Amino acid sequence: MSKCLVAQSGGPTSVINATIAGIVKANQLNPIYDTVLGGLHGIEGILDERFVDLTNMSDEENQILCQTPSSALGSCRYKLKRDNVADFEKLIKIMDKYDIETLFYTGGNDSMDTVAALSEYAREHNITNHRFVGCPKTVDNDLMETDHCPGFASAAKFIATTAVSTWLDYNVYTRQEVFILETMGRDAGWLAASACLSGHVDVLILPEEPFDKDLFLKQVAQSIKEKNKCYVVVSEGARYADGRYVAAGEAKNDGFGHAVLGGAARALEEMILESGVASRCKVQDLSTAQRCHASEQSAVDVTESFRLGMSAHMHSANPSFTGKMVGLKRREGEKYDVEFITVDADKVANFVKNFPTEWLLPDYKGITDEAYAYLRPLIVGEPPLIVKDGIPAHVIPYYMR
Repeated sequence: MSKCLVAQSGGPTSVINATIAGIVKANQLNPIYDTVLGGLHGIEGILDERFVDLTNMSDEENQILCQTPSSALGSCRYKLKRDNVADFEKLIKIMDKYDIETLFYTGGNDSMDTVAALSEYAREHNITNHRFVGCPKTVDNDLMETDHCPGFASAAKFIATTAVSTWLDYNVYTRQEVFILETMGRDAGWLAASACLSGHVDVLILPEEPFDKDLFLKQVAQSIKEKNKCYVVVSEGARYADGRYVAAGEAKNDGFGHAVLGGAARALEEMILESGVASRCKVQDLSTAQRCHASEQSAVDVTESFRLGMSAHMHSANPSFTGKMVGLKRREGEKYDVEFITVDADKVANFVKNFPTEWLLPDYKGITDEAYAYLRPLIVGEPPLIVKDGIPAHVIPYYMR
């Protein structure tokens, strides 16, 4: 038998490692491959032949890996460009050298583009002994062809919980105050919208709805008038109708030509204080905390991430299975459940699934019942947590060993 290789790319999540754990466990139960290798730091590390053997991972390590946040194999922002033939040739030679049949690549939009590009190259060069399979992850929840992305639900649970906690905190004082919570979401507002699960969001600003400064200030003023408080949630990618970001700072330097954002909440704070609508604001930017935490994983999320890894492994038993991403499809019915589906990776790569504008209430007032029905099942439950010395146990990252 040959080997398979698992690797991670892009921004981490709190359940990305559960997909890896699922692939490893699936191969222990049904050894399609004689060895499961982990590629350190994604494509970048694979090109440097940096591997670790995960084949005989213990049950305890597998369980702890599932609750370990961030990318235990390390990640990268390396862009595999189609016109850089040398990278493709080198990667195929490395797979030949180590007898690697299947590469499972776990990541977001750009990672699925990597899967699509490698599959295209193999097909065009009649390479049939190497296959490429995508496993989705992203807290942004912006991948097409899947009901939701592993990683999003846990981030949503964390954001909603944080919204409840900070709402309770700023309400202890009788003074007039505006609280502004900033979430990730460069192009899609799924994370910001999930804050509404707290039941306490007064004003919601997403990238999908053009920002109107006057309307925003009007809504804040109305909330202040009614209860002397206003809880605002803004996505980092909020933008004006002409495409300009509300964020105070902007750069295009993440390795993929995407804007690196931050400062939307501070920009809103400045607008509020300069207008005199309120005399005091507090700002909380969740930054990396929303994607790299372990203590508030959604049980649904970590279970689905693990099962998705097992499903990807099972599908790879078919020697023609390549250039695909394994996704999630919500079953119809009152009880929440999903099935695992496969789609062509090139239908996912370079597209963005936006938060549906029909799920937004007018005038920045929140989300509709349809949105709540979509979001609520995803954050249900808490997985059993292994704790060591008072904090959640985690594996030592494989790239640090």
